[in-house]
Parts: sequence; C-alpha cells; structure tokens
Amino acid sequence: MTWHTGRLCGFDLETTGVDVETDRIVTACVVQCGGKHPTQSATWLADPGIEIPEGAAAVHGITTERARAEGRPAAEVVEQVVAALAQAVRDGVPLVIMNAAFDLTMLDREARRHGVQPLTEIAGDQLRVVDPSVLDRQYDRYRKGSRTLEALCAHYKVALDGAHSADADAIAACRVAWRLGRQYRQIGTATVEDLHGAQIKWAHDLAVDRADYFRRTPGKEQQAATVRTDWPLIPHQREGAEQ
Repeated sequence: MTWHTGRLCGFDLETTGVDVETDRIVTACVVQCGGKHPTQSATWLADPGIEIPEGAAAVHGITTERARAEGRPAAEVVEQVVAALAQAVRDGVPLVIMNAAFDLTMLDREARRHGVQPLTEIAGDQLRVVDPSVLDRQYDRYRKGSRTLEALCAHYKVALDGAHSADADAIAACRVAWRLGRQYRQIGTATVEDLHGAQIKWAHDLAVDRADYFRRTPGKEQQAATVRTDWPLIPHQREGAEQ
C-alpha cells in the first residue's frame, strides 16, 4: 500500500492572525481519513485570550464574543490537539498539513505558551508531514495563478465545502494530497519517510527562489528578509537567544 492510499491525518488551524510568534489559535481540526476506514474528525473552538481582529473574523467567521462565550480554555485545546496529533504519529499515520510551517509553528508556540509539551518533542524523528503546498510547487513550479488551498482544490478537482473553516480545510488538504500521489508517480511511490526528507529540501529551495524574486522585484525588496526556509516548523528560539 502506498502512503496516499492508506490512513491520512489532516490538520488545520484558524487563528487570530498570521504572526506565529504572537497570534493565537481560534479553531482547530484533526481528521483521520482514507485507508478504507471511516473518517474520524475532532474539532475545537478556543477562547484565545486576546481580541480576534475583524479581518481574521471575516475570514473564519469566529468573533471575539463568540470565542469567549463558546470557546474552551486555550491551554485545554492546545493540549488536546497536540495529543491527537501525537497519537497519529505513534500510529504511523502521516500528517497532511497545507502550509505546514505555519500551522505546526503556531501550535508549537501555543504549546510553549501554555506549558504543554510541544509535538516535536513528543514525536521526535518519527514526525512525518505531507504538505500539499510544497508538493504542488515542486512538481508544477511554473503554473501561473494562486496557490491557496482553494486554488489547489480547483486545480486538482477536489471538493472544498466551507473554505476557511478548520474542518473543511483539513479534509480538503488530505484530498489534494491523495490527488498529488495519484498524479505524480514520484510522489505516490515514495515512502513517507523519503517524501518528508525531500520536502525539507524542496521547501528550502522554493523559499530561496521566492526571496530572490523579491530582491530583484522593484518595491518588494524588503519582503525578501521575511521569507523563512524552515520546514515543517520554524525552530523555537529561547528568549534572549541570538536571532
């Protein structure tokens, strides 16, 4: 059985913003699907403990008022999400995460903020991630147009019901990963261990190319410094450590 025809664990977050160091988790989903077993999905709504900006609420539909009224304590949510993902890793199920470096880094920082053992410390070298964004950019590098999850779903003819909700995005990412495994033999026949290692290099090289593009594009030069080459997670730096 190839990895994409077996069990997959999709993971997605909706957050208060896009800064992984300071923003917070609002909703989360961990879904297991495929492998000829029923789909199992768990979702969480957290009270992030800070205001949810109007712009973020407009994307995912969760206001500060709703999060405070209906959300569970952030520490509890983070602990349970980490536990669900850690169990998938222990079971040998690859994690499918669109733009993994964002979601895994956000989860890592929230875990540290709330005194929860980070997933990377639990999983160690057993962590295996499949990132549709990295795979798509590597194997169809020169395709024009958007590379958002919605765009990938349209391109690979995958249903996306309720974009920008964590549960819909998590299952859609798994469907796109499955399509990529079917469409590109090199992806589908690779072991998940080899694929994980390859994505580390591909993500680095793609980020270097993106930074080079910014440097040579008038008006975008300063954006080059914001591009990170780390994948699937931006390493945590201890407070006071050299940046």
